[in-house]
Order: sequence, then C-alpha cells, then structure tokens
Amino acid sequence: MSTEAAHTGPAPGALLLCRAAPASVAPVAHLLREPMRLVRAGDAWSVLVPGGGPWRDGTEPVDRVVTGWATALAVGAPWPVLALWWDTDHAGFTLASGFRRPVGFVWLASGVAVGEVEALHTFAARMGLDPVLDVQALDELAEPAPEADAGTRLRGLLAVLARGGVVLPAELAPGEPAGHLLEAAARMPDSLPVEWPGWRDAVAERDTVDHSRLGPWMPWTGGPRARALALVQVAAGAPLLSWGLRRRSGGWGWVTAGALLIAHGALGLAYAFTHPRD
Repeated sequence: MSTEAAHTGPAPGALLLCRAAPASVAPVAHLLREPMRLVRAGDAWSVLVPGGGPWRDGTEPVDRVVTGWATALAVGAPWPVLALWWDTDHAGFTLASGFRRPVGFVWLASGVAVGEVEALHTFAARMGLDPVLDVQALDELAEPAPEADAGTRLRGLLAVLARGGVVLPAELAPGEPAGHLLEAAARMPDSLPVEWPGWRDAVAERDTVDHSRLGPWMPWTGGPRARALALVQVAAGAPLLSWGLRRRSGGWGWVTAGALLIAHGALGLAYAFTHPRD
C-alpha cells in the first residue's frame, strides 16, 4: 500500500448481503453484468463480493454504485439486500427492499456518525430485528466513541446482524480493498462466479434455477400471467430510469434499477412470445 493510501484510509470496497440462498441470488445477480463472487453467509444469507470496477475507474463513488446494485437486486425480489461500503473518508450501509426507498447510514472514517438515528430504527424494523435489544445496540453505533473508527462501526453492525443469522466469512472483513476480497472469496470452497452469460444463455438458464423462490424476478414462472408480469416490470422500470437520468447526482441507483427492470421485463416478454402457454 502506498504511503498516501495509508494516511487517507482504506481503498474503496463493498459487500452485498442478500437474505436468500445462493441458488436464488445467482440468477438475479448476473443481470447486473458485473463480475462478482457469491458465497454463503449463514443458513439464510448470501454475500456478493464485487471486484469494484465501476469505482476503480473513478466514474462513480462506491456508495452510489452499491446503492444502485442493491436497489436493482431488491426491486421485485422477495428478499432484502444490504450493501456495506467503505472508502478513504467514509463507511456505511444501504438497505434496499422491494420498491421502498432505500435506507442507509454513514460514518466518517474516524467513526463519527453523520446519519440520522431514525434511519437506524427504520433499518431495524425492515430487517425484523429485536425492537429493544437490537435497536439499543444500533443506537450505540451512532453515539460518540473515540476508540471506534468506521471499520469498527461496520463490525458492530455485523455483530447485531449475527443474532439474525448473518455469518460473514472471516476472510471477507469490511475495510479490505475490493480486489483482495474478490480473491479471498474465489478461494472459498463454496464460492460461485457471477458473470453475465448473455441473453440467450440467461433464458436457457431458467430450467436450472429454483423458480419458486425468485418470485416476480422470473416472469416465465407466472403461467398465463407471465406476459402481464413482464409488462409490469417494463412499466415500472421506465419511470425509474427516466427519473434517475434527470438527476445531476445521486441518481445512479434508480438508473441501475430502472435499466435492470426494463431489460428483465423485455427478456420475459421475449420468452412469453417465443414459448406461449395455454
């Protein structure tokens, strides 16, 4: 690590925790068209480890990129997505669930909270955490603590989530550079590569996944209603994409979610027309 990097803080990185098994996450995650590794993170959780291409080239900050990914993954999915992120000056998280507005919290590198405590309470409610013990522990993450830097805050958050079943592999510690995390994930025995296979292979892959757990993400699972469901995805994606493009900053999440919904709805329509059902 360079001397400058050592003084300014850790290199940017992120992790995407999904409350679903890898078999359910993989066919949705590859629609992001971003090379990642997928690893189990508990009985009911998986973690996506990205290489960080979008923020390494300097076009977008890591928090904006992962907010887009989390929003895109969670829109229409039956499970929430929690993005943990960090860079040289900040660290934080974003929780996306369905069509609800994402909720997040941020700490400075020194560990000073710059988010609203109400956001932590909303986070706890959406995650189904204990309204007393877990909320109290989350509140402590927003209180002054000179010895706690941003990495300590993220580890404290994971300690709370551990009571809800999140078991993040020790090799995937928040604060490490994205490239190092990707390499560590690739060495794990249960690690799965997540890469975009192309539209033709994505359609062919429908027969190898557990459709019952993907809900609205797979329009071809709806029988006679498949075409209508795909149209809903396209109709929902168009305004999200338009709204995100009109924003000068902070619109990356909605652009990604809108584009993904439109693309997946189009895929569903193509399949519905080429494979009609009675």
